[in-house]
Amino acid sequence: MSLNGKIELVQLTDPGKVREHNEDAVGSDIDHGLVVVADGMGGYNAGEVASEMAVRTIREMVKARLTHEKRNELDKESGLMRQSIVLKDAVARANKIIYQTSQSRTDCEGMGTTVVAALFYDNKVSVAHVGDSRVYRLRNNQLEQVTLDHSLLQELVSRGFYSEEEAQRSMNKNYVTRALGVEAGVDVEVHEYEVEVDDVFLLCSDGLTDMMEDDDIHLTISTFSANLDIVGQQLVKLANDNGGRDNISVLLARVNKSFAAPKTFLEKVMGMFG
Repeated sequence: MSLNGKIELVQLTDPGKVREHNEDAVGSDIDHGLVVVADGMGGYNAGEVASEMAVRTIREMVKARLTHEKRNELDKESGLMRQSIVLKDAVARANKIIYQTSQSRTDCEGMGTTVVAALFYDNKVSVAHVGDSRVYRLRNNQLEQVTLDHSLLQELVSRGFYSEEEAQRSMNKNYVTRALGVEAGVDVEVHEYEVEVDDVFLLCSDGLTDMMEDDDIHLTISTFSANLDIVGQQLVKLANDNGGRDNISVLLARVNKSFAAPKTFLEKVMGMFG
């Protein structure tokens, strides 16, 4: 079932005010409910190679796997839905390809990328991430950070050395503890969430979150929520107005209609007796 018309998407990426070129990449496949943001790093142009490679690999692998495999089944070993397994495998595959490329090409030596990806299905969303690109969810005018950064600063917050407020003001935000392409294997964090109509999901690189506090992100989405294009434009503008020290990528997804999976014949019969 295509999610076109059920989920509204807006995606923007901007080089910012300081960097000479843009090493972020954004991508989507609305038919399969996939959205991806990657923030590349390492060497001249190599960061953008890594981020583009991540987005392309994840998009192609998710499409191929969902076209041929069963969906909406629970994997008993992991406790995750089949879609979550597909998404996790796609991110791991992207890591392998980026790592192999960095090992075989001198111009790509040391490259890597963060990534955050969300896969919508059956009124649910699976979120996979590596690094400090983030997902937020706005529901009932409450903004929640869905992902926790894989970063040194987040480790210090989790262990009680910093408060969330102190972390927001810290200048040491960019030391990531996980990234795609740095090692042969990577630990991909995956979680599943229920989705409601009118939910707004924001995927972004740290070029946004380093330049804007969460309260300002919340206010911007709430103020301009009637027009998702304007929300995206305003977020990028405000990040640039605040210094634009890094590339800024924003991908917004608003749930406009339910997208529950069609019931099987057996489920319909059981429902008659439920």
